[in-house]
Amino acid sequence: MYGLQLRIAARVVRAGGLIAYPTEAVYGLGCDPCDESAVMRLLALKRRSVNKGLILIAADFAQLEPFLHPLSSSDRARLAATWPGPQTWLISAKPGVPRWLTGRHDTLAVRVTAHPAAAALCRSCGHPLVSTSANISARPPACSTLAVRRQFGQRLDYVLSGPTGGAAKPTAIQDLRTGYMVRSG
Repeated sequence: MYGLQLRIAARVVRAGGLIAYPTEAVYGLGCDPCDESAVMRLLALKRRSVNKGLILIAADFAQLEPFLHPLSSSDRARLAATWPGPQTWLISAKPGVPRWLTGRHDTLAVRVTAHPAAAALCRSCGHPLVSTSANISARPPACSTLAVRRQFGQRLDYVLSGPTGGAAKPTAIQDLRTGYMVRSG
């Protein structure tokens, strides 16, 4: 369904570009999480502080493991019960994970996405993607390609068009260590 669009989007990401794509509830803005220049460009576009940290989405847990401290079998089971799905977890980041991803935190926000296009995009790229809502800070997130284009015009390198997953609100965010619900979904 997304064949050519996915290949183009993945090529743009590999070249250091910024893209928008549908997720479970809203459109996301994304790039290669290991490309500092792309992440800084994304943060500037959103007018978002690097101190807040970002979410990474992936097609499977294996794509996230290089960024995270090893997990206990009980923690893995807890994640497996919610993934793939609209649940973002805060998990202890490995030493050396860039500050542009963690912000001022020692955790990294991660999710194995249930959205078929977003998961296929992560598979096409071969790694997780930064996933932050497609909006300028303090504005409502974009829920359609048209809304993305209205907020960002030509400042994005590619928009992967398609329907969002239909969730009413952005994904829940929960701290794996403490169980604290940072944002309800």
